[in-house]
Amino acid sequence: MSAGLALALTVLATASGGIEGLWKTPVDGGSVVKIEACGGAICGRAVTSPRLRAVPGQTDVRNHNHALRGRALMGLLILKVRPLSPGRWGDGWVYDPEEGATYQGAITLRDDGRLELKGCVVAPFCKTQVWTRSD
Repeated sequence: MSAGLALALTVLATASGGIEGLWKTPVDGGSVVKIEACGGAICGRAVTSPRLRAVPGQTDVRNHNHALRGRALMGLLILKVRPLSPGRWGDGWVYDPEEGATYQGAITLRDDGRLELKGCVVAPFCKTQVWTRSD
């Protein structure tokens, strides 16, 4: 294995920190987000929700940016954060399609294996959710 490939794999493993996979949110009866490495960061994409199961072709109609309202919700990039320390990511953003707004984002992998996701307009104006692994 080349040194460059080994370094790239190490960066990828550090960025994801073992949180890659499907996560269930507490919103809307359980939406599912897929978290994966993207460059030196981690990204999350909308997989499904009760509303998406009912109407799979929904678009981002609540987005504050009118130019983005036609994009599909299924597969939409809804978070991107970079690693800060083991089990912590931040300096990124999280998008809430229910509100159509983007917030400063941070994620912490809790000792119990759940993810604590925090979105802030500006501290202390933040909301926190706890996500669990999806089957």
